[in-house]
Amino acid sequence: MAVAVLSLLLFFAGYERGRPRLRDTMPVAVLAALAAAGRILFAPIPSFKPVAAIAIIAGAVFGRRSGFLVGALAALASNFFFGQGPWTPWQMYAWGLAGYLGGALAATGALDRTPVLLGYGFLSGILYGLILNLWSIIGFYHPQTLAQAALVYAAALPFDVVHGIATALFLAVLYAPWKRKLSRVKRKYALGDRDHGKAEKPLR
Repeated sequence: MAVAVLSLLLFFAGYERGRPRLRDTMPVAVLAALAAAGRILFAPIPSFKPVAAIAIIAGAVFGRRSGFLVGALAALASNFFFGQGPWTPWQMYAWGLAGYLGGALAATGALDRTPVLLGYGFLSGILYGLILNLWSIIGFYHPQTLAQAALVYAAALPFDVVHGIATALFLAVLYAPWKRKLSRVKRKYALGDRDHGKAEKPLR
């Protein structure tokens, strides 16, 4: 858990050093709230959540740091409903990483290709499972062996696959219209990460 917590602290410290403007944090807060609400709304369906998809969209539009923040804050906020615990930093890191990598891929233009977008969405669900299952192994299995790790990952694989499929489906439905609308907001108010290209001038 120390690794996940340290990674989060280093990221947030770096973000604060960048001195983000208040208006740059508003879309992050709104999208994180939507992702958290979506997780709660779809809670009756195991592993079917929109969090990674919304974090990826945030990263694609506003930059990889914003993508990380949306994923991390959505995990933290929604766990006030589901319950906080030692798993929370791992969830924050896993969904944050999905948004960060999504922003990095979008910066190359890769996510403009639908197969890449949906493929990454699916893989982000698998990546989330890999990280959270690692926490389960470290937290609950002593001594830790490769055989035990293999059993944990095998048992969790169906849920991780559902998470990956859900993320791909949410991206298929939301990515294009949300990106188009959010990009207009970004241009109008000159929003986005400093690492996401030069700041655009507000539209007059």
